[in-house]
Amino acid sequence: MAVRLNDDPKIVDMIKEGLKKKDGYCPCRIEIKEENKCICEEFKAQIADPDFEGYCHCMLYYKSKD
Repeated sequence: MAVRLNDDPKIVDMIKEGLKKKDGYCPCRIEIKEENKCICEEFKAQIADPDFEGYCHCMLYYKSKD
């Protein structure tokens, strides 16, 4: 299992800028809640799932099975 940043630097830059503007909260979510603080609770659960492979909600991170 490996977690890495998106390969597209434009997406990474855009999401990182959004994170700065929202004090570390997911820029793709409206609610400012602790569970939406990056790395969000949703993606932490997906990381823990051995069968999950894919991007987090905002596409900043990618989890591979290998």
